[in-house]
Amino acid sequence: MPVAHAASNVAGRIVFLDPGHNGANDSSIVRQVTDGRGATKECQTTGTTTDAGYPEHTFNWDTVLRIRAGLSQLGVRTALSRTNDDALGPCVDQRAAMANSVRPDAIVSIHADGGPRQGRGFHVNYSDPPLNAAQAGPARRLAQAMRDELVACGMQPSTYRGTDGLYGRADLAGLNLAQYPAILVEMGNMRNPDDAAVLTDAGTRARLADAVTRGIAGYLQMLA
Repeated sequence: MPVAHAASNVAGRIVFLDPGHNGANDSSIVRQVTDGRGATKECQTTGTTTDAGYPEHTFNWDTVLRIRAGLSQLGVRTALSRTNDDALGPCVDQRAAMANSVRPDAIVSIHADGGPRQGRGFHVNYSDPPLNAAQAGPARRLAQAMRDELVACGMQPSTYRGTDGLYGRADLAGLNLAQYPAILVEMGNMRNPDDAAVLTDAGTRARLADAVTRGIAGYLQMLA
């Protein structure tokens, strides 16, 4: 079923999309910012690459543009944390503030992992233990909707992190600082040759973006 017909009653909803990492980096990314739980962490990290040198930040950017296009077909309004793939910033705490400022119905951050070489598969991260009501039930429902659509499109849940494609964690500032339902999707493991082949294929990225769009739309339908 085409994405444009995959959901109803979602037009006018707002989704904040975060293509993880930066297109460029300098020494400023090691500046410490709040992690949302009383400690600090680096402003940003460089992300990972495949063995062939395909950068995670470019995968994230390409995939988010596809997701934005799919959501636009459904009448969903979107905002992005960065507007290009060749510049520095913003920091993780700034991205969370940007997301909260648009009062979105959902916040979705797209990444690809740099996990152990033998590990495969995606995992959907959410803040745990939750710090507010949005991080409790709503974020977990968003994570489950996303997991289900990624499985439905043929993606394998992570063999090395989380359980059944879901991973509650306390160390991601963007999720900890979210005042609205937020997840971070690690679409696969770039350090695994099989996953890398999937993530670097443009046709597969289109299929993954469709699945993410369906996951978001499925969650938004729950709000209708």
